[in-house]
Amino acid sequence: MSGSIRVLEFLVEGGAASPGPPIGPTLGPLGLNVPAVVKAINEATEKFKGMRIPVKVYVDVKTKSYTIEVGIPTTSALLLKEAGLEKGSGETGRKFIGDISFDKVLKVAGMIRSKSRAKTFKNVVKEVLGACVSIGLKVDGRPPKEVIRDVNRGLYDEKIAKAEKELLEG
Repeated sequence: MSGSIRVLEFLVEGGAASPGPPIGPTLGPLGLNVPAVVKAINEATEKFKGMRIPVKVYVDVKTKSYTIEVGIPTTSALLLKEAGLEKGSGETGRKFIGDISFDKVLKVAGMIRSKSRAKTFKNVVKEVLGACVSIGLKVDGRPPKEVIRDVNRGLYDEKIAKAEKELLEG
């Protein structure tokens, strides 16, 4: 990138960014049309409504052009959204606050795959199951640690392989 590019990072609520602080005061002095940038951010983050999303705005200060890069919410935030819950359990591993299907675990694994450092999709799935442990979500009515053991034993290999194939195809 050339020296005229500025990278600005914000944490916004999906589909609900506003021209107020911190966005407006940061972009305004750069000569950008702040309402247009906010509208573009909201369109780009619409599918994450109600979640806090990291957003980067790349601004060319010479031409006043910009591009928006939307990050991925935390695994816990994605799981809570899938489960229809606001926040996780305060008693990790002891108190469960909800239940989520293994298919939704696979969906979240697909969403975070690009930011995960796991070498295989199966390990991404185990990462998501670990997040279920930490926020107090059961998986198909079972404690997630039991499900992780079954994943390690290969009992979910077919489902995981099918989900990975669907991700690669589309």
